[in-house]
Amino acid sequence: MEEVAPLYTFYIGGFPVLITLEIVTQWGIILFLTVLGMFMTKKIEPLPDKMQNISEVFVETVSKLVEENMGEEYLGFVPFIGTVIIYVLIMNLTGLIGIKPPTQNISITLSLGIITFFIVQATAIKKVGIFHYFLGYGKPFAAMLPLNIVERFMLPVSLSLRLFGNITAGTVIVELVYQALNSIGFVAALGLPIALHFYFDIFDGAIQVAIFTMLTMINIKLISEH
Repeated sequence: MEEVAPLYTFYIGGFPVLITLEIVTQWGIILFLTVLGMFMTKKIEPLPDKMQNISEVFVETVSKLVEENMGEEYLGFVPFIGTVIIYVLIMNLTGLIGIKPPTQNISITLSLGIITFFIVQATAIKKVGIFHYFLGYGKPFAAMLPLNIVERFMLPVSLSLRLFGNITAGTVIVELVYQALNSIGFVAALGLPIALHFYFDIFDGAIQVAIFTMLTMINIKLISEH
């Protein structure tokens, strides 16, 4: 895959911070979702219109998903889980309009994993208290302490690498197919890759959202009740 130079680079304490196209695309998605959210919640009516109906169906679906997988006491996570679903899904689907998915950038998927990690730990501390939280690292017996620490801190790594690896693999395959078809002729690249886009951008993109979301919910519940 062709290496793309960053759009801008600045330094923090001698450490280079690269602003790439994927990061700019991510910012655009964040801005789009912010404006969309403000627009769709600007006017809530007892008798909903089409846009409000869509919002309510989505909220009800996510609420049911959280309740079935985490329990009624975790319904407060509906906004977070719903945001993760929409945000990651849109990032995975940008390949449909010719923009490389931001989730093929490891820094973006790692940031998502780190956010999930801190939410998981904060929820556990809030639920069981700081003393029992750290006591849980020694369960079921003290010798498990090193393994439990590694397991906890592997969460953001596993979440980020799984999402990054699958999206990057799909992007590389689609690019290779386009290169091969372009070598045959421009016309050959017009219709044949549609099936690949359907699989890697839509199907696989949605599957990765489901996996990331389910693992997030499962870890929040398991570690909080450990």
